[in-house]
Amino acid sequence: MRQSNVLEDLRARIAQIEGTGVRHAAVPFGIGALDQRLPGAGLATGALHEIAGSPDLADDACATVFLAGILARIDGPVLWCLRWRDLFAPALHLAGLHPERVIYVEAGSDPNVLLAMEECLRHAGIAGVVGEVAKYSTTASKRLQLAAESSGVTAFVFRRASKVEQVAEGTAAVTRWRVLAAPSEDLGIPSLGRPRWRVELERVRGGNPQSWIVEACDATGRIALPAALVDRPAAAEGRKFVA
Repeated sequence: MRQSNVLEDLRARIAQIEGTGVRHAAVPFGIGALDQRLPGAGLATGALHEIAGSPDLADDACATVFLAGILARIDGPVLWCLRWRDLFAPALHLAGLHPERVIYVEAGSDPNVLLAMEECLRHAGIAGVVGEVAKYSTTASKRLQLAAESSGVTAFVFRRASKVEQVAEGTAAVTRWRVLAAPSEDLGIPSLGRPRWRVELERVRGGNPQSWIVEACDATGRIALPAALVDRPAAAEGRKFVA
């Protein structure tokens, strides 16, 4: 067997063992500086992703709207699993995710949220499954990743009130994000500019961590780079993290 064929066979076997053998489409953010940092030039569907804000309510709200904006751009219903229903649905609508698309699963505890997520991920044809948990194990992340790959449904673990300095457990998630509130543009008059976030890609499989200052989701779920930052080199926008 030729060396190239041997290497391809080994890669395929490793991918199967790691649960990365199934490839699904990607959902691009529409920002080149961000999409080029992601495998497939966008957020992989049929995979597990982690999103966090911080104990600050404003940061958790930003992370929630960021997540809603992603789901708004994927066709189908959304199953949102949480311990108790404290989600402000109108905010999701502002990011393009209509309340009629969202089905809430009130599970009562983190273990029940994870069980509900895994069951929901068995059903193809939905936009995504969200699970709000404080923490979860590496084993649980592997189960969710495998379930997402099998059905092609995208899974999101939303770690509510996650401390910025807290070291998260290892995960099978393809990406790990943190979204924090950032100062809006100074308009020079008593008024508010479009909200801004610091979007941090803390972990990405096969890539390096990076961060960006972006303008918050519009009514179609799309984020944007502030006009003053568009022409800057991508390297100047990033802040490196320890993976």
